[in-house]
Amino acid sequence: MKFYLLLLSYLFLQIVQSQEKIDRSALAKRNNVHVHQFDSLSSLSVGNGSFAFTVDATGLQSFPKHYQSGIPLGTQSVWGWHSFKDSVGYQFEESLRDYLFDGRMVSYGVQIKDPKRSLEAGNWFRQNPHRLQLGNLGFELIKKDGSIAQMEDLKDLHQELDLWTGVIKSSFTLEKELVAVQTLVHPSQDLIAVKVKSTLLQEKRIRIKLVFPFPTNAFADMGVNYNQSKKHLSTASDFQKGILFQHQLDSNRYFVSLQSSASLQFKERKAHEFLMVGEPSNELSFTCQFQQKASVSAAPDFATVSIASQTAWQNFWTKGAAVDFSHCKDPRAKEIERRMMLSLYLTRIQCANSQPPQETGLTYNSWFGKPHLEMHWWHGVHFPLWNRAELLEKSMGWYHDVAPMAFAIAKRQGYQGLRWQKMTDPQGAEAPSSVGAFLIWQQPHYISFAELLYRKNPSAATLKKYRDLVFATADFMADYTSWNPITKKYQLGKGLIPAQERFKPEETFNPSYELAYWDWALKTAQDWRVRSGMKRNATWDSVIQYLSPLPVQDQVYLSTESAKDSYTNPVFLTDHPSVLGTFGMLPNKGMLDTAIMRNTFNLVWDKWDWKDTWGWDFPMTAMSATRLGMPEKAVAALLMPIKTNTYLINGHNYQDERLRLYLPGNGGILTAIAIMCAGYDGNKIKNPGFPKDGLWDVRWEGLQPFF
Repeated sequence: MKFYLLLLSYLFLQIVQSQEKIDRSALAKRNNVHVHQFDSLSSLSVGNGSFAFTVDATGLQSFPKHYQSGIPLGTQSVWGWHSFKDSVGYQFEESLRDYLFDGRMVSYGVQIKDPKRSLEAGNWFRQNPHRLQLGNLGFELIKKDGSIAQMEDLKDLHQELDLWTGVIKSSFTLEKELVAVQTLVHPSQDLIAVKVKSTLLQEKRIRIKLVFPFPTNAFADMGVNYNQSKKHLSTASDFQKGILFQHQLDSNRYFVSLQSSASLQFKERKAHEFLMVGEPSNELSFTCQFQQKASVSAAPDFATVSIASQTAWQNFWTKGAAVDFSHCKDPRAKEIERRMMLSLYLTRIQCANSQPPQETGLTYNSWFGKPHLEMHWWHGVHFPLWNRAELLEKSMGWYHDVAPMAFAIAKRQGYQGLRWQKMTDPQGAEAPSSVGAFLIWQQPHYISFAELLYRKNPSAATLKKYRDLVFATADFMADYTSWNPITKKYQLGKGLIPAQERFKPEETFNPSYELAYWDWALKTAQDWRVRSGMKRNATWDSVIQYLSPLPVQDQVYLSTESAKDSYTNPVFLTDHPSVLGTFGMLPNKGMLDTAIMRNTFNLVWDKWDWKDTWGWDFPMTAMSATRLGMPEKAVAALLMPIKTNTYLINGHNYQDERLRLYLPGNGGILTAIAIMCAGYDGNKIKNPGFPKDGLWDVRWEGLQPFF
């Protein structure tokens, strides 16, 4: 009898467990994106983390100029960088300016107007190198009268992004003739695979068009600069398997290989613009591969790429963590799930490569296509929290590769260790900036990344892999502090700009978030020494012991000690409310009074100019609310009705006319949801970021708790 009771108990447990297991396929498919019109903000992308291809409603990049003010139809790869020829001979040293801060003379690369040559040099190194838009690949559709069809000629549009397989399925009619298109990307190659079905192929009324744009050398590059035809060279030649294109810009050269299921004929209609048409048929499939080096070897065909894509995406969705909001009764849950799922997709295709990503990923350039290292936290921290640590690890090798440059920067400025820059390039070089050069909150990020990866794999191998740069990062942090003989404390600054970029470096010291981050990171670096069987670093311990306390006034934490009017001056109530990151992005390691932090949160919530914020500010606020035991505020923060907290139909975080997508917002949502569900060190509440009113039955599996 006892045996049967045990058996029944076991079977019941198995039934319960099977009922609780999340249906990953259903979760993905119910959040598929559907588009029914040409909308410049509704373009969709396919990609693999190192390469992305963004399409309009035809399934290719047929109307790139129409989309240039929305989500542009970009084609970008992690290797696609270009510099214009320096005909002047600028030297980076020309952008340097010396500043006297707390007894140290320190040089910073800035954009200054005097002398003129310095400004020009600063701009040169800020703008070069820049990411390339590699090409526009689209359809040219022909009407019965022989004219080229325009957008308004295409009817019955339906497009679906299938998250489960990574395929964009598009269909439309031209003069009542159906065209069906499938578009996808190879999971490990810079290769697009396309299948087209239509009777228009029989009449050769569907052509494939490839256009090579010229880089703009501007803040943004939408890939539609066709006005410099004499400054670059594009050629094409047949080979046994297809057509090989070559694009030459200054000293840069890359190749595009197009291979088809049927023989293709091509012609160059004008410089940099090529048309291809296949033999009469009802179906055409082809692949288009972007390459650093010329290769005419056979590429995988559409069917092979399709299987590889489906396998890769199903592995992605099934092996990482998942969160299911479908059992919630609160109507807001559906929108949170939509933003979450599309953010998982977008960060996978745009932010998971061998370099820190730029804020607009692999779609179009912002800040000349360069990554901002302080944003890498938002791009990458969520990966290990969602049990996909390997996607963060991809970019960790870059820090090792560019470390010599970071050591050289610290040495030039007179500091120990290495200094990670804010705005950089693939080689780790500085990009001059009168703001970015003074930011410091990117410095501890490497320690955060390493600690997350160690928690995932707490081994001697992990310690050995990352500890040298953890220690060098901490060496700079300790040496960067200055001793205040009056307070008998180490302080940060003067000579910095906090994450809230509203303060002058000459005046600013002891910002709350950065102080807390310094304390956490130095303590964590000491943990790494102990784990490695090494003695504690006495210099770090001295800084930890005597680091300035968080600045308090009227029982609230100040944004920075040097600005006593933080909450009365409207200027200081804009931009990032990074004081909330003090206990949101970070745990309480002994510096913080939670009652004062709760007062601070409430004051910021009520008084901040939320219209003048950025996309990651809202998940940061949700994270702080979660740690403070304010779950209703956490949910409200995620969905605050502010323009910069807008998530388009394709999942992109819209900021303004300049930044129509902003991936740090997407990464922030994922980090916030992980903390709201799985919690953090010391948390004992189930789903601490969601209200306990019976409306939030949030189910999850595989998430990792945060610090």
